[in-house]
Amino acid sequence: MDFGLSQEQQMVVDTVRDFVEKELYPHENKVEELGYVPAEITKEIREKVLSLGFYAANIPEEFGGGGLDHVTLSLMERELGRASQALSVIFGRPSNILCGCTGDQIEKYLLPAIRGEKNDCIALTEPDAGSDVRSMKASALKDGDDWILNGTKHFITHADESDFAIVFIATGEEETSRGTKKKITCFLVDKDTPGFEVRDGYKCVSHRGYNNSILNFDNCRVPSSQILGEEGTGFDEANTWLGATRLTVAAMSVGRAQRCFDMGVAWAAERKQFGQAIGKFQGVSFKLADMATEIQAAEYLTLGAAWKLDQGISADQDIAMAKLFATEMLGKVTDETLQIYGGMGLMSELPIERFWRDARVERIWDGTSEIQRHIISRGLLRPLGS
Repeated sequence: MDFGLSQEQQMVVDTVRDFVEKELYPHENKVEELGYVPAEITKEIREKVLSLGFYAANIPEEFGGGGLDHVTLSLMERELGRASQALSVIFGRPSNILCGCTGDQIEKYLLPAIRGEKNDCIALTEPDAGSDVRSMKASALKDGDDWILNGTKHFITHADESDFAIVFIATGEEETSRGTKKKITCFLVDKDTPGFEVRDGYKCVSHRGYNNSILNFDNCRVPSSQILGEEGTGFDEANTWLGATRLTVAAMSVGRAQRCFDMGVAWAAERKQFGQAIGKFQGVSFKLADMATEIQAAEYLTLGAAWKLDQGISADQDIAMAKLFATEMLGKVTDETLQIYGGMGLMSELPIERFWRDARVERIWDGTSEIQRHIISRGLLRPLGS
């Protein structure tokens, strides 16, 4: 593995970091105060990203996207992680699962998403089906060449800004070696489809402005032509395309931790108590040393997993390790930085308390820390027949 950045990778890092600092940072306080991103700001940011040529950088070139390799994409996500989630999402990374579009779906969903004309959201989680996806209760029954969808999804981020939802729903059962399991099918459902309602979700302390929604399906009729993939293969589709989102979470956690840490270092060097900078006290300096070490370790884990993907090497275990370590590292870094700031760290005049709040959700969404530990331990024990 080459640890040096290519000229192209360095250009991506420099360009995205400059964009984040100049175009996203200035809007963070307003988004935090309002709890949403004003439409004019969304439009302005999207147009600037499109002009840069970075929109849909995660989509392979064969589909019309930027085609960045996984390592370069992780570097880009690391830089975007420095900014508010509500703003960085506007940078435009359509869900990779849309690469599974076929026929008319390409013109209706994939290409508009790549051009920034349409936004998507992933609808998987339910009130009683979070980590255990197979236990979902939302279901669809076939009616001629259509399907009738009923049920509820929740914690669906960015649904309020989306034009269509990528919905995973139970369409029957199948017998397996481990007993009866639900068959999951993936549907593309337009927001204006009768019977499909998007409601405001719950108020969350993490990532204000990047809102979650509740999706209700009440006899929502969808044609079979809007099945993404094939009937009953939704679980496989999710595993094929959505695993990389965990790597994105890891990369963004590294970027956010670095921004918070940099502020902590500056404060430790400037803040004086008992006649000297607090960074000279071992209680503070050792915190800085530990944080710097863990940030770098998380970055290497993340880039190592991305490198394996680029080499065509199975990386499920590596991605789980990166997501687990990076998100837990972010929690420690934000908490320790807040401790270094003392009382000021909890004041809304500084972004430290926001970093601290935002960090908490990273250990939950896209697979909890417990799920990542399960993936890692399963990878260790299965080859031994356990």
